[in-house]
Amino acid sequence: MKNGVWLAILSSFIFSIMNALVKAVSLNIPYSESVFFRSLIGTIIIFIIMKKKKVAFSKTGVPMLMVRGVFGALYLLAYFYTIAKIPLADASILAHLSPIFAVVLAGLFLKEKLTKTLLYILPVVLAGAFLLIKPQEFSSYSMYALIGVGSAFFAACAATSIRYLSSRHHAYEIVFYFLATATIVSIPLMWNQFVIPSPLELFYLICIGVVSLVGQLFLTSAFTHENVIVVEVTRYIGIVFNAFWGFLFWSEIPDGQTILGGMLIIASCIFLSRRRALEAKVNNLRLNKVAMNTHAKR
Repeated sequence: MKNGVWLAILSSFIFSIMNALVKAVSLNIPYSESVFFRSLIGTIIIFIIMKKKKVAFSKTGVPMLMVRGVFGALYLLAYFYTIAKIPLADASILAHLSPIFAVVLAGLFLKEKLTKTLLYILPVVLAGAFLLIKPQEFSSYSMYALIGVGSAFFAACAATSIRYLSSRHHAYEIVFYFLATATIVSIPLMWNQFVIPSPLELFYLICIGVVSLVGQLFLTSAFTHENVIVVEVTRYIGIVFNAFWGFLFWSEIPDGQTILGGMLIIASCIFLSRRRALEAKVNNLRLNKVAMNTHAKR
């Protein structure tokens, strides 16, 4: 197995530990407070890294960096809230809807081509989401699950903005604005419901901040060693890790409807990823052929 795949698996495992810690601390600590500590610790660490690596802050493009930060903050708030309210496996599956949203948003705002494959896959994804959300039951679970879908949408918005910003700003700066913005956004949300954490809860909150950054570093390293599509597909193993923690610590057992919905979503996203990789390869071959023909004519 290639290094990039192992790194992707390791990052997924580390992020699943973060999710379990968020779930554990949410029994007493509000989700907004968890986001605050996670973001504040990350902001301090990434700022120190930027100083050590001598990465300067940009004087231009700041509004777009802040927009990315807001999307990232909304993703964190929605995702942590969902983790606190529904089983870990369910929250993880819903968050993994983000590739579908990302493809649509990239087509709308970055003018990337929307393929027919996406149009065929969307009904299957919607069916999977419907099974997971369970709107026919009209329970509070359905509302929490919808917020989980929202977390996937905000994650896709953040990913689309990162793609736009990555050619103009250093990755550390993009991460800094994300974490700093999330810290600021979470303050008013937790202001009237701040809970002084116990020593154990404070330890959990610190671990959430550190573990999430370690997971991000492993994920970034995975992208440098392996194809983006392969890494994204491999990351779906994180759902298994989350389901394991949910069963081990909270006796969460997915029902048949959840399993079926999850399978539809995962299969659709993997198929879409592989299809995009194939289309990219075909386009590259076509461009190379045109270049060779042009060179031969000269």
